[in-house]
Amino acid sequence: MINNREINIIVAVGNNNEIGYKNNLLWRISDDLKRFKNLTTGNNIIMGRKTYESLPKGALPNRKNIVITHNTELNYENCIMANSLQEAIEKADLDKSIFIIGGERVYKDAYKECDYLYLTKVYENFKADAFFPKIDFSEWNVIETEKIAKSDKNEFAHEFFKLKRKQS
Repeated sequence: MINNREINIIVAVGNNNEIGYKNNLLWRISDDLKRFKNLTTGNNIIMGRKTYESLPKGALPNRKNIVITHNTELNYENCIMANSLQEAIEKADLDKSIFIIGGERVYKDAYKECDYLYLTKVYENFKADAFFPKIDFSEWNVIETEKIAKSDKNEFAHEFFKLKRKQS
């Protein structure tokens, strides 16, 4: 919880917590993209500048896009700009959920404070230069899981998790 707001992280990781390479996603999994859209539509999404720049069409529709950058000159169309994770959360709509969507630095800043982790585990190894923090599963209660086999629609076997941080 940050600024008394419930924080959700949504992320897809490979076997070694890899999340990206050269500012691109490592895979395109149909079911994962649908899950991402279903969970984040109508809500606040917070991302770093590089994550925003990796989006093929700019700001994601039907969401409040908040971009964290230290460059005060930047102003992206249909986005709210912030200088820190705390400022981004302050600018989020109070009546909507907050989803942290990347990248590596923003995930690292939010990980210890987040309340829920919507994790897609892709059962494959990938060449990567961006990683999600190591997940200590003893800190989490598993709320939901769903295994998805490799198929024509999904290039890699993967599993969806909804995890809730244990109260300390």
